[in-house]
Formats: sequence, C-alpha cells, structure tokens
Amino acid sequence: MNKTSHGGHHRRPDRAPQGRPPAFRRPNIRATTGGGQPARAIDIATDVIRKAEAGHPADGLLREALRAARGVSPDGARRAARWVFDWYRWQGWFQGSEPLPQKIQMAAEMADAFESGRGGVSLEDLRTRAVPSWTQEEMTVSEAWLRAIQKRPALWIRARAASLADLAMSVRGLERPALAFCGQALEHCGDEDLFRLPQFHEGQFELQDWSSQAVGHWCAPKPGETWWDACAGEGGKTLHLSELMGNKGLIWASDRADWRLKKLKQRAARAGVFNYRSALWEGGAKLPTKTRFDGVLVDAPCSGIGTWQRNPHARWTTRPTDIRELAEVQQRLLDHVTPSLKPGGRLVYSVCTLSRAETTEVVQAFHSRHPEMEPVPLSMPDGLESNQVGQAWLWPQDIRANGMFVAAWKKKE
Repeated sequence: MNKTSHGGHHRRPDRAPQGRPPAFRRPNIRATTGGGQPARAIDIATDVIRKAEAGHPADGLLREALRAARGVSPDGARRAARWVFDWYRWQGWFQGSEPLPQKIQMAAEMADAFESGRGGVSLEDLRTRAVPSWTQEEMTVSEAWLRAIQKRPALWIRARAASLADLAMSVRGLERPALAFCGQALEHCGDEDLFRLPQFHEGQFELQDWSSQAVGHWCAPKPGETWWDACAGEGGKTLHLSELMGNKGLIWASDRADWRLKKLKQRAARAGVFNYRSALWEGGAKLPTKTRFDGVLVDAPCSGIGTWQRNPHARWTTRPTDIRELAEVQQRLLDHVTPSLKPGGRLVYSVCTLSRAETTEVVQAFHSRHPEMEPVPLSMPDGLESNQVGQAWLWPQDIRANGMFVAAWKKKE
C-alpha cells in the first residue's frame, strides 16, 4: 500500500538534472495542433502536468481530467495518459526552454525508442536523471531496476478461480505470466477498457498487480479462519483473502478513510464477497474490535518506491523525510496489531516500497521488541530466492510488476 491509505504528505518535487539526450530528434508537433484527437490528448497531458507542479498527484489529476473531457476517444485518453507518465519517467532529459507540449512529445518518443531497444541510455544518465539523487542513500539502486522502471508497466488482473479459463478465452489480450506463483494472475496486453467489460461488472476479475496478489498467497488464509486486513484501503487484498478462504470465515477490514471502505463495499458486492466486516481505524492503540485473529495483514502505508514504474510522478514528490516518518507509522501499526493475534497466529507485513528504512530496518526493530514473534519461511516464485527467513523482496525487473517487500511471523504458542 502506498502512503495515501493512512495519510499523505504534501511535497515539493525534486529538481531534475539539466541537459538533453544527444542527437535526439525533435518531433513534428504539427499533427497535434489541428484540433483532432492527438491535439486533445496533448492539451490534456499538458494541463495535467502543469497542475501537478503545485504538488497534486498527477495520476489523480489525470483521472479527473479524463472524466471531465468531452469527446475524447478511448485512444485519445490512452494517449494522454501515456504522455503524462512518459513525461515523468523522462523529464530529466528535457529541461531546456522548448514549449512544454513539445517536450512532452519528445519524452514520449524517447520512451518509444527505449521500449523498442533503439534508445541507448547510459547507466550514469539513468542514475542522475531517472530518479532523485537521495535514492542512492536509501536503497539498492541497480542498473536492472533503473532500466525496469523506465519501461511502461504491465497491467495485471486477478481472475476469480471459477472464471480463469473462460476469461483467458473470451477477453482479447489476456496472457498467463511466466511466473506461475500467482495462479489467478493474467496480464492484459490489449487495448480494451477493462472497466467496461461485462465480465468486470459480473465480478469475474479485479484489477490487481501481480505483487499484490503474491501478498495474499503469503498470507495463506484457510477457510473458516478469522483475519484482519488492518490497512485495507479499497479492499483489493481483502477480496483476495476472501476468495482464498472460499468466502468462509470472517475478515475484518479497517482503514482510516470512510470513502475507501465505501469503495470496498461496492467492490465486495460486485465480487459476491460477504464474509467481511469493515470498520474505521486510525491506526492507534484503540483497536476496532476485541476479536482474536488467526492472521493479521498489515499492508502498511509507505513511500511507494516500488510503484515508481507505474506512478513515475511520485519519484519527484517523495522526500527522504517521508520515508523516516512512514517507517515510524509502520512500527506503530505492527506494535498495535500484534496483541490481537491468537497463539500460533500469523502476522504478514507488506509494503510496496524498497527503502531500507521501511523494510529490513522495520523488521529488525520489530524483532527486538517482540520476542514472542518468530519469522516463518515464505515460499518464493521459481527463479527467485529469499536471503532471509521470513522476508521476501519482489523487484520490478524480476516480476514485471510493482516492487514489494513482505515479512511474516508466527506468534509463539
């Protein structure tokens, strides 16, 4: 979960390095100034990027802009979205005085070249232009990670088990992933608007990233158990836990934002999920229930570094101070939920970030405070290894999905 589920931070964008890529041709922008769909798309993208300079998240502004736009075709909407996100991946190469619409298109052309293997980009350029400089101090910054987050992300769905075979046949562009760890994961490689499909409205699938689906599998809930999704947000993992439990047992789903829980209610109704209760929880010592749980999932608010491929604007609005503040929140959440576990109960901590402060340092501090909790091994997807019992790293370059860190413990009996 990113930082928004338990409160966000208003941040100034990090200043990108100066300079332009050598020998990169300027696009012909005449095609986008004639009032057609490309022109509408560049207008929308430009407006979103300018408004985002005030510190508002670009993805939210984009959703609002596309909702308000009239007469924009699905292709035009996709183009506008692609241009916005391409800009935040490649803006470090285009800091000259050209008009913003032209620079946006230059960034999109560079993205196209990089995707096709035609755009040679040096490691030094990636280190200095693709991410803020502070990342070198906060996490492992590898060439493989840098190149992965510069690519456009894959789009994943989680099919209901009963619908998996039918969906793979009936929806164009759905493909099975190379990693078989998440058996209900399908990658959408087509152009269809998934939200408009009847299969979506019938609850046959949810949009859910591959790494988020992996978290549900590591929780490994059993039918009839009682679980708590402590930072449920809009309920993606709650719904997955329910399916893994066969819609039997009980899941408490809590969040600090009532509007997110209302979204969860809508999603649960569509998916036919009824074995849950929702409750507001601010994340403090006063818990929403006195229930003792077989398992607790803390999908904690975090800096979201693992989502920088999908949400590149966040690269330039996240600050190192955010990481420190969020690590403190994560520690408190784990401390507050641990007493609610039954003896033998399972605690799973997940964050879609890759900073040391929010991952291994949180785990080490938790171990020192909670000797009653012992790490439990996590099975890894084929080809991936865990270098520490009870901990798993998922990197975008390995799984073609969001980066994720997961840790799991069992309460001693």
